[in-house]
Formats: sequence, structure tokens, C-alpha cells
Amino acid sequence: MSELIDQLLNLLGDLKGTLTHWLSIYGTQFYFILALIIFCETGLVVTPFLPGDSLLFTAGVLAGDPANNLNVWILIPLLFAAALLGDHTNYFFGRFLGQRVYERDYWFLKRKHIDKTHAFYEKYGGRTLVIARFVPIVRTFAPFVAGVGKMEYRTFLGYCLMGGGLWVTGITLLGYFFGGTEFVQNNFETVIFAIIGISVLPIVIEFARAKWGKKG
Repeated sequence: MSELIDQLLNLLGDLKGTLTHWLSIYGTQFYFILALIIFCETGLVVTPFLPGDSLLFTAGVLAGDPANNLNVWILIPLLFAAALLGDHTNYFFGRFLGQRVYERDYWFLKRKHIDKTHAFYEKYGGRTLVIARFVPIVRTFAPFVAGVGKMEYRTFLGYCLMGGGLWVTGITLLGYFFGGTEFVQNNFETVIFAIIGISVLPIVIEFARAKWGKKG
């Protein structure tokens, strides 16, 4: 367990270095390690802290370097499938619990995350599943709340496919095509922080609007 915790800390502290190290050790198994992380980040309500956007971008950067022997056209569909499976896990778990999530507190659920995601649904409806793909934390809880609210499965699946496809393909290819540029190579940590900052911007804006609205 302590080794797993150390690996997670390394992943969160030095994403590129850790992924490069894993790639050199595990070879082709690296594809499935990335897929597992994406699945856990999108599919398990207890692991919303795992890197999503930054991991996709970094994986794209590594795939863009021929020396790494990492095929982006294998990577993208595999990570898309992992994200899709994660969404479905959360959706059906939400359907199983139903409205009980609002009647009591569960140790594995942060009520504030559920409320925040519910607020997104109030504003954007089913499109939340697409928009939330680019918002950490909300991304994890959006399919769960869709299940709790018993969103029709066909509707859920449509938005899920659209959001997952845009998220995985867009951010991974961003890293793949621009990761080799001198600016990104020389400012990698800054670029990662910028990606994270842009990702949480919708939450910051909504929070500011809520505060401003209350004062008004």
C-alpha cells in the first residue's frame, strides 16, 4: 500500500518524469496503465484527484517523441474506451443509489462535489456531460449525478460519446502536435499548470457569479 501511495505522489508531483519512467519500465503495458488511471479518474467517485487533462496532454507529448515508441493512434481509442467505461460505471452506480445520496452522507462521496455538479446540470442540462469533461472533479461526478437523476440512457450515451471523444482526442493531440515545440519543452510545468488553470476556470467563474449574485 505504501508503494502505491508513493507512486501516486510521484505521479501528482512529477507527471512527465513519472510517466517517462513507467514507459521505460513497462513498455507496451504502459498503454493499459494510462487507461487504468483515466478509468479511475472518470469512473470512481473516490479518485477525482487523479490527473486527467494533464495526463492526456503529457501522454500526447510522449507519443510525439519517436524515441518513446508510443503510438498515439493506439493511445487515443484506448483512453477513450477507458473514459467511456468510467462514465458508465459512475452512471450505473448513481442509478443504483438513486435519491438516497441526498438523504444521508456517505464516506466515499463529497456532498459539496455532488451539489456543485447538480448546479451545472441546473444551468446546462444534459450538455453538462460534455462541458464537465473539461472540468476536474465535476468530470468525475457528472455521470454519477446523471445516474442519480435517472437520465435516459440513450441521452446519456450520446453526450458521453461526444464529450469523451472531444476530451481525449483534443487534449492528447494538443500534446502530440505541440509538445515537441521549444516553448513547451522549456516551460512544461508552466504549460501543465496553465491547462489545469483553464480547466478549473468554469468553476471559478460560477463561484464568483454565485457570490456576486448573493451580494446583489
